[in-house]
Amino acid sequence: MYVRRRFTLSILFSTLLPRLAISGPWALIVYVLYSWGGLTLLRLPFLPISTIGIAVSFYVGFKNNSAYDRFWEGRKIWGGIVNASRTWANAVLTYVPAGKAEARRELLYRHLAWINALRMQLRKTSRFLEPNTARTTKRRMRLHADHMRMDWSAELRPFLSASELAEVTARANPATQLLRAQAERLRELHGAGALDLFHQIDLMGVIKELYGLQGKAERIKHTPFPRMYANTSRMFTKVFVTLVPMGLLDVFGANHRLTEITWDGVWPVLPMIVCSVFIAWVFNLMEGIGDATEDPFERSISDVPMNALCRTIEIDVREMLGETELPEREVAIDNILY
Repeated sequence: MYVRRRFTLSILFSTLLPRLAISGPWALIVYVLYSWGGLTLLRLPFLPISTIGIAVSFYVGFKNNSAYDRFWEGRKIWGGIVNASRTWANAVLTYVPAGKAEARRELLYRHLAWINALRMQLRKTSRFLEPNTARTTKRRMRLHADHMRMDWSAELRPFLSASELAEVTARANPATQLLRAQAERLRELHGAGALDLFHQIDLMGVIKELYGLQGKAERIKHTPFPRMYANTSRMFTKVFVTLVPMGLLDVFGANHRLTEITWDGVWPVLPMIVCSVFIAWVFNLMEGIGDATEDPFERSISDVPMNALCRTIEIDVREMLGETELPEREVAIDNILY
């Protein structure tokens, strides 16, 4: 998640540069074909083009609102996981007798394994993403590889026994199996008389809540943003940006065919190209914002900061256990909190 108050120009332009590199030359081509080639059909009245621009802006705005709703829902889900994790730790330490210190630690450490397993499952690259998506994101993923690692053994080994780690990582959905193991451990504690029935039911209620939060996160992960909205928004933006230079011929008064290069004849091309590129930048930027936020679990700079949230949970839980050697909180790197 990008945490700086303002985006840097390098980020804004690096994500849009391929599209902007086409806008300027296209405007120049339109001007040359009209003024030198005599293709008068290229000159269009700006009024209908501006009407198209208004329609496209409304459509892109609708898409961006929907994309932000997906991001915000993902963040609320992880906020719920943080709260449920504290509830789980507090309940375990309250209900499980102090004499069962190893059982307490097992239940809480397995929970830490669950949040990290869920994080890695959600960060697997989705089949819905384009292979050339987000060149800037890919570069940052290379620079910050340690914060985007997906080594299951290394990530879960501190919280699970070797046998349980091998068993869990062999499953299709490790996070689901970890919660199942939690429920089985509660049953064993109740059978041994270390856990009251009502306390077991209360703890099972927390597990049920965790299953619900996991399912909500998986729903966002495995359900792409409706492609009819995403693709048509991109298509409409491209059509509008293509038409803009043709409409600007009318605005800047390029109404005659050139036979020789003179300043009076050539000067309209300069503001026309600048305006074409600027308008293209604005609309492509609006379109890009929606693309960047529609998938909140895809390792982009607009991602939900699951690493930081998992570390916050780990610190809180281990402090509740009375541990003093705690990991450092995650900090933003290059203004990105992972």
